[in-house]
Amino acid sequence: MLSIIWGSSFVLMKKGLVSLTAFQVASLRIISSGLVLLPIAIRYFAKIPKNKLFIIFLSGVLGSLLPAYLFCMAEEHIDSSLAGTLNALTPVFVIIMGALLFKRQTPAIKIIGIGISLAGSVLLFFAQPGFRQNSNLLDVLFVVIATLCYGINVNMVGKYLNDIPSLHIAAIALVFNAIPAIVVLYFTGYFKEDILSEPMLVATGYTFVLGILGTAVASILFYMLLKRAGAVFSSMVTYAIPAVAVMWGIVYGEKVGWKQVVCLLIILAGVYVANSNKKPLN
Repeated sequence: MLSIIWGSSFVLMKKGLVSLTAFQVASLRIISSGLVLLPIAIRYFAKIPKNKLFIIFLSGVLGSLLPAYLFCMAEEHIDSSLAGTLNALTPVFVIIMGALLFKRQTPAIKIIGIGISLAGSVLLFFAQPGFRQNSNLLDVLFVVIATLCYGINVNMVGKYLNDIPSLHIAAIALVFNAIPAIVVLYFTGYFKEDILSEPMLVATGYTFVLGILGTAVASILFYMLLKRAGAVFSSMVTYAIPAVAVMWGIVYGEKVGWKQVVCLLIILAGVYVANSNKKPLN
């Protein structure tokens, strides 16, 4: 379910970007998710230990706010299917960040898997349609940074927020992060535009669906999975995300060739190798 929701998020971003800017789509995504979860955040805010509030806010920044802007900026120039495929690097960064920042042991098999996945990502970069005319290096880098943020967040939640209910984390994190998103949205000039025109209403509608399902509901499901199955296993939800994203990309009319499929298989093979003989990172 989580893979289907997140895999569909990439084409919803594209739909929103038809009439909105990247910063408007990302801001509305976070704001709508925060609004939906506001009643829950108000109800349970007092039950959260004060020393955990900043970590919850930071979890929202790394797990939702920054990736929302990074993915939207990237998808202004690259296909949603490519963004969805590169998202498969998340488990790789879970392992890398776990080793670098959280002092987790990294067996040789994981290093080999990471190498395979990174090789597949490099090949995918060169396999982009029209690569010679426009390499989109910066846009691909935006997606990679977003997956790196995911990798840090997964380890951080597993280590510091394991005693906080998943629903509480998602609700408070997204409500907190809706505040800077409102500020960004204001400075984009969104409220000065004809937001009642049909193109704006349609784009805003797609973005609200993205926020409610792709961020609010998905965040709750992911935090639940993270607590039940551990950091590495929960990040493996990205196995199915690229397939869903590619399917929607084809429906949307994007070009997906055999080279992209082969590169995706290489990335997923690396993720599989890196997670073989795994132990949950709780």
